[in-house]
Amino acid sequence: MTKTIHRFALLLPLSVLALTGCATRQQPIYGWGNYQQQVYQYFKADTKSNEEQIAALEESMQKNRSKGTPLPPGYHAHLGLLYANAGKDDMVVQEFQTEKTLFPESAPYMDFLLNKFKK
Repeated sequence: MTKTIHRFALLLPLSVLALTGCATRQQPIYGWGNYQQQVYQYFKADTKSNEEQIAALEESMQKNRSKGTPLPPGYHAHLGLLYANAGKDDMVVQEFQTEKTLFPESAPYMDFLLNKFKK
């Protein structure tokens, strides 16, 4: 009986420790903010204007910068697309270049878009 109590006394703290370790929440790598909702709004195409979507993404970008949280892949590319639709040509190139710099794997696609945009 004493051995059983000793085993139980050892297993209980280990079980609690193991369960506590599982309960910790890992922080996300990127600050998604309302980015996914804005992409949905863009493709829905009947709810918000380009200017409203740009304003929402710029606000989210400022919040992420103040927290020191990086923006997710595609954020700057989508913002560049919205700028293109709004006729803000200088901002398009800047956002596509930013996307290309932050995510080098996007360089071929960003180069393709930049070439199309310049024509």
